[in-house]
Amino acid sequence: MRETRTGATFSDRELLNRPKRSAEKPWKNLKRDWILHGMIKRILKNTDRKCLYKFVYNMGVKGSLSFARYQRRLKKGDFFPAFHFISVTDDCNLNCQGCWVTHKKKNARMSPETLNRIIEETKAKGSYFFGILGGEPLTYKPLLEVLQKHPDCYFQLFTNGTLLTPEVAGELRKLGNVTPLISFEGDEVVADVRRGGKDVFRRTVEAVENATNAGLITGVAMSVCKSNIDLALSADFVNSLIQKNVAYLWYYIYRPVGADSTVELALDKAEIQKLRQFMVDARSQFDIAIIDAYWDQNGNGLCPAATGLSHHINASGFVEPCPVIQFAAENVNDKPLENIYRESAFLKTLRNDIPHKTSGCIVMEDPNWLVDMAEQHKAADSSGRENEAARLRAMPLVPSHGSGVPVPEKGWIYRFAKKRAFFGLGAYG
Repeated sequence: MRETRTGATFSDRELLNRPKRSAEKPWKNLKRDWILHGMIKRILKNTDRKCLYKFVYNMGVKGSLSFARYQRRLKKGDFFPAFHFISVTDDCNLNCQGCWVTHKKKNARMSPETLNRIIEETKAKGSYFFGILGGEPLTYKPLLEVLQKHPDCYFQLFTNGTLLTPEVAGELRKLGNVTPLISFEGDEVVADVRRGGKDVFRRTVEAVENATNAGLITGVAMSVCKSNIDLALSADFVNSLIQKNVAYLWYYIYRPVGADSTVELALDKAEIQKLRQFMVDARSQFDIAIIDAYWDQNGNGLCPAATGLSHHINASGFVEPCPVIQFAAENVNDKPLENIYRESAFLKTLRNDIPHKTSGCIVMEDPNWLVDMAEQHKAADSSGRENEAARLRAMPLVPSHGSGVPVPEKGWIYRFAKKRAFFGLGAYG
């Protein structure tokens, strides 16, 4: 049984069958519309016009069309992801807990020719959105030069922010088609521990200000774990971002991966449920977009990699289901992407079988099964540490977003956006 704010109790089944939005009070709909109006007004006022146009057209219009193409391909049995996430380098100036990139035997850097070819091959399939990851992508010197070649695309730059100077923000404004997503992992004390650096909190705040002062569509991301969940669910934290003109706040669930997986930071089931409820409620309380990539419009857990929405290409060119599944049977340096997706038995098996195992994260809920599948398909360890199978077999099971009672979205705009996959853009965490 579960208790509501009024003190009434419901069974899980009754919770799932509660009336939808049509039964809500009219004033609640008006409040959500007012919040949406305030958010749009704030973004229009504070965003550079070129950046705004590129966001609306490249991301919005073309993103919708590319997703429709993806759906048509699936109906014809022609699989190719709706979008790609690309790690351009393993280099980073921090050393974060739960990072899948650190402590490799040798860091890799993708050649600009390979990066350009991946973008071109993806565009040929009618997809124009890309997530750019690292390591820290701003350590990758050819990055802006490559992005400049593709003004018809939209790029989300996953960055720790410590290198996002006013000068870099100005260059991104000139491009217009890049939204920096700046990782914000805790307060003055927690941030340094989580990120393995010094004075990280202040440097992150400065990065946010540099980006918004340049008129960029700016996002803040938080990998929610036990050490920062109180901050993550704080109204003061959300309001501080609004005051800095941040356009969107993206919540992830901490996933224990990499050489320093720090499993004890993983959320328990009650904390995951609390996070999910907070996000749904916050969408109608704050004039900032609240984004997640783990639940659909009905509140059911999903894995974007298992649905085929996105796949990840690491800095060595290995094609992985997502950044935290570090096994691969194909490399972009060996054959075109279209051939890889048409022929890869490993990727196809994971897409088909993971949904039967969990609606959450297979790495967290059944790592042994994942290793068995990798070995069955002779998939290589793409972690760069050469011990991923042993690490996963020794890792304790932890809850993921597949657990808990579904909490459906309340607002029509979020239901529509999630249904169209705009808010399920990745498998980064």
